[in-house]
Amino acid sequence: MQDIKFYKILIFINSLVPLAFLGFDAWRGNLGANPIEFFLRTTGVLTLIFLLLTLSVTPLRKTFGWNSLIKYRRMIGLYAFFYGILHLFTYSIFDKSLNLSAITADIRQRPFIAVGMLAFFLLIPLAVTSTNGMIKRLGGKNWAKLHRLTYPAAILGVIHFWMIVKSDLTYPLLFGLVLAALFGYRIFANQKTAERAVKAN
Repeated sequence: MQDIKFYKILIFINSLVPLAFLGFDAWRGNLGANPIEFFLRTTGVLTLIFLLLTLSVTPLRKTFGWNSLIKYRRMIGLYAFFYGILHLFTYSIFDKSLNLSAITADIRQRPFIAVGMLAFFLLIPLAVTSTNGMIKRLGGKNWAKLHRLTYPAAILGVIHFWMIVKSDLTYPLLFGLVLAALFGYRIFANQKTAERAVKAN
C-alpha cells in the first residue's frame, strides 16, 4: 500500500513538471513571439501524450505482467483531461476572450478546432465517471464500455494535431503510429480472447 501511495505521488509530481517548466518560461518571457500559441501547442501535445499513456497501460500490463499499472491508469487519464482543459481554456479565454461569436466563426472557418473540441467533449464523461463510486454505480462492464471513448478521443486528437501542422508532419505521424500500434494490440488481444472462448466451448 505504501508503494502505491509513493508511486501515485511520483506520478502526480512528474505530471506537473511540464506545466512548471511552462510557467517558468512564461515568467522569464521565453515562450517565443506568440506565447499563447506556444502554450496552446504544448498543452495540446501533453493532452495527447497522457491519452496515449493511458491507452498503453493495458498492453504493458498484459505483455510484461506489470499488473500494478492498472492502479495508476485513472490518474494518468485525469491528467490527459487536465491538460485538455488547459488547452481549451487557453484558446477560449486568452485567445478568444470568451467571445462566443468569435469562437463560433473560428470553428466554421477552421474545422480542426471543431475536431479538437469534439475530442475534448469525449473526455468529459470519462473524467466524470473516474471515481470508485461511479464505477460501482455504472457497473464494471458498462464503465469499461464507456471508457472505450478514450480511443475515438485519441484518434480525433491526432487528426486535430495533423490538421494544425502545415509543413512538418513528423510529430503527428509519430502519434498516429503509436495509436495504430495500440489499436493493433487491442484487435490482436480481442481475437485471441475470441479464439480461447471458441476452444472452451
